[in-house]
Amino acid sequence: MNFDLSPEQDQLRDAVRSLGKRYGHRYFVAKAKAGEHTTELWHEAGRLGYLGVNIPTKYGGGGGGITELAIVCEELAAAGCPLLLLVVSPAIAATVINKHGTEEQRKRHLPGLADGSQKIVFAITEPEAGSNFHRLGTVARRDGDDWVISGRKCYISGVDNANHVLVVARVAVEDGDAGSPDAAPQKLKPALFIVPTDAPGLTWSKLDMEILSPENQFLLYLDEVRLPADALVGESLDAGLPALFSGLNPERITVAAMGAGTGRYATERASEYTSTRSVWGGRTIGTHQGVSHPLAHAAVQVELARLMIQKAAVLYDAGRDLEAGVSANMAKYASADAAALAVDTAVQALGGAGMTTEYGVATLLGAVRAGRIAPVSREMILNFVAQHVLGQDKSY
Repeated sequence: MNFDLSPEQDQLRDAVRSLGKRYGHRYFVAKAKAGEHTTELWHEAGRLGYLGVNIPTKYGGGGGGITELAIVCEELAAAGCPLLLLVVSPAIAATVINKHGTEEQRKRHLPGLADGSQKIVFAITEPEAGSNFHRLGTVARRDGDDWVISGRKCYISGVDNANHVLVVARVAVEDGDAGSPDAAPQKLKPALFIVPTDAPGLTWSKLDMEILSPENQFLLYLDEVRLPADALVGESLDAGLPALFSGLNPERITVAAMGAGTGRYATERASEYTSTRSVWGGRTIGTHQGVSHPLAHAAVQVELARLMIQKAAVLYDAGRDLEAGVSANMAKYASADAAALAVDTAVQALGGAGMTTEYGVATLLGAVRAGRIAPVSREMILNFVAQHVLGQDKSY
């Protein structure tokens, strides 16, 4: 069992860390408060090859895997710049297209995803169904050679800053009712479509969120959006379910990596403060166990989460999907709790300073709290572990 990174992975970590520190949390917060995107950081990360580390070299990527992309996510977050679109564009969209798209789709989209000139966001969640793809109301139907999609999605990240949306819809395939919106949900099978954000009939509205982030959340409306046949991911409808699942583990792993990086950032900021802040006779406040022990506990939880993230990424890159699924869910669970604990503990350790923008920890409270809900809630992860690890009957 080897816990060491390869020399190339070590170099990647160091390089991304350096890039992140050149921008830092002040840059991230300023962009978020101005309602702007982290365009400069994104494009520089793309130019340096960090956005495409998991994309094959033949399409302009680095030829690595989710292990390498998790390093990028973690190190940028550890510098105070947790980029949400790293999860939805390189992790989900690039993985789905690379593994299940046609060769034409790979050639058309992967080079742009690798260099950062293209962004593809992901749309599965719906107001009524959540992420339960068995009950999605967005339906695609055939109309000649075209596809026509209608439905609505919610909590779609960054669609205002993307070229395409990877939309999960359901297609009826039985009894000659292909694509009928009246088909029973059990007769519909999932399919993924690459939808241009300027497609007629596709509109969105911003959701007001109590999260400080340069990436906004949107309600997405698809009103008879007409697409050519090659908008369907893969050669046939049979690719839909495997394609959908292929994006979920990378999503959980990279979200977990971003959470671990955020936890590292918070504990480091708090440690810097408590090791230099002196009160009552000249001793630093970090010498008091009431301050240092909670920080140490948070650091332990973050490090444990990092170990599970590493395990999940290695299993995924080795093609051990079932094992990776368990580890990816556990990693996301552990990381979300650790990040929330680390940020809250950092705020408490800094006292009043912890609530200021200047010290840069309270600015992360909303994001780490949301991490315990999205992209999959801790309760659904516990359901998954109960069923797939402990052998319990499904409760829903």
